Amino acid sequence: NRAELLDYCRRSANPVGRLMLHLHGVTDPTSLAQSDAICTALQLINFWQDRAEDLRRGRDYLPEGHTLSQELRFARELMMQGIPLVHRVKGLAGWELRAVVQGGLRILDKLEARGETDDHTQLARPTLSKLDFIRMVWRCMRM
Repeated sequence: NRAELLDYCRRSANPVGRLMLHLHGVTDPTSLAQSDAICTALQLINFWQDRAEDLRRGRDYLPEGHTLSQELRFARELMMQGIPLVHRVKGLAGWELRAVVQGGLRILDKLEARGETDDHTQLARPTLSKLDFIRMVWRCMRM
């Protein structure tokens, strides 16, 4: 279920973001919560972009009773909750965080664009083109 999936993210992805924030002297509760939202979103995006491969290997992370479309929207909502953090992290690290967020959002765009299918084992992993990278840089500058 989603609670179990979020618990997995809380223990796997979120500590990485918190560690990075601590290295940059950002330790306030709001920033930590926003980091958790970004890291959880990134972990979920990773699950959804690798869905076909995971299913072929006997792993299924999609919460029972949920559609992939619902989970993609949920991941986007989490990412959006975390976006204000990019303005709290100073210097190059803040710009790197912007790029990570924009990369995650771009992958979500591509996952959402491919539409629903009943056979998720046939879903191709999205790839980013040069045009995608240009779009991401533009969006980083506008954040």
